[in-house]
Amino acid sequence: MTLAVETETPLRLEGKYKAMAVCWVLGIGSLISWNSMLTIGDYYNNLFKKYHPTRALTLVYQPFALGTMAILAYNESKIDTRKRNITGYIIFFASTLALLLLDLATSGEGGLGPFLGVCVFVALFGVADAHVQGGIVGDLSFMYPEFMQSFFAGLAASGALTSGLRLLTKAAFEKSDDGLRKGVMLFLAICASFEFLCILLYAFFFPKLPIVKYFRSKAASEGSKTVSADLAAAGIQTKAAQAEDEAKQYERLSNKQLFIQNFDYALDLFLIYVLTLSIFPGFLYENTGQHRLGEWYSLVLIASYNVWDLIARYIPLVKCVKLESRKGLMITILCRFLLVPAFYFTAKYGDQGWMIFLTSFLGLTNGYLTVCVMTVAPKGYKGPEQNALGNILVLFLLGGLFAGVALDWLWLIGKKDGF
Repeated sequence: MTLAVETETPLRLEGKYKAMAVCWVLGIGSLISWNSMLTIGDYYNNLFKKYHPTRALTLVYQPFALGTMAILAYNESKIDTRKRNITGYIIFFASTLALLLLDLATSGEGGLGPFLGVCVFVALFGVADAHVQGGIVGDLSFMYPEFMQSFFAGLAASGALTSGLRLLTKAAFEKSDDGLRKGVMLFLAICASFEFLCILLYAFFFPKLPIVKYFRSKAASEGSKTVSADLAAAGIQTKAAQAEDEAKQYERLSNKQLFIQNFDYALDLFLIYVLTLSIFPGFLYENTGQHRLGEWYSLVLIASYNVWDLIARYIPLVKCVKLESRKGLMITILCRFLLVPAFYFTAKYGDQGWMIFLTSFLGLTNGYLTVCVMTVAPKGYKGPEQNALGNILVLFLLGGLFAGVALDWLWLIGKKDGF
């Protein structure tokens, strides 16, 4: 099939809602493995209590995610998006399955050896996250904003889904012998199966949707080299178009120019996730004290955050409440840092109701602001530039995650048995 692209988006293109559904599922797959680690924190806290696993594992994950993303973002124009994303999902699947096998092999025993094994697979989660999240965001940046929104809603849905599954598996095995471990094993098996589904969807179903083929063909006509394998999988040859428009690809803005023009958006994402990860999940697991909910308390807090994070990512679909002002976004994000003293004093003096409310608000603002920034920033650029900008924004998002994880350890200062 020869590549032929119209200058304007056709009024009718089949597969829009199917593509949105697939983007949502792919978003879940991008974080379900990592969210599984956060959600089974109660199990690892019992198993490796002296190593502070909820904080330590996050600190292991983030440098690998950030370092890999930096390399991929720098070379994004030369990297085959199809291979990048499929590789990421395969790593997610293999690492989640390996965690399950490690627990079986060690019979659920604690100790330094098993903990280091868990750390290795968590590091691989970070590598996979950089492959998938940057690759998918770059790919969706030159498609409908609704696709990006669906993907980021899927990211949040992975948290809500893992929280729900965790509560169910914990309740199902609560009264049985070694019930906590059995629930975790079932939970990891479900997550591994979901990652395998994502491999199949991205490799065989998504590229063949007419609307996806259209946007990728359009990006190729503008000089993008990253979509050629996906177009080939859909039966479209791009060589002719690339030769015809060879000059256009040199007109695209450099990564440096894109960064300078969108510095405020990059900083927005960095600050959003610095705050979020300085509180979630380490503070919620280790610094909120004992309450009437007992061992269910931390799970309820994590679930509250995840559910409201998911709900908030659909709010920007209502245009009248979507925040698009660059100055307005920055002011709102800076005001959000007032949550730090709010969490501190609530943990010290408040009851569990106020803590659940604050955690829900943290999730609400995180999801809403993330989607606002990610759907507004790519507007007005050509396909290759939007792909590059998507990778740059994800790099700063991951940078914020890493900084937030590092700052999260400050909550242990002055805490008995903190270090």
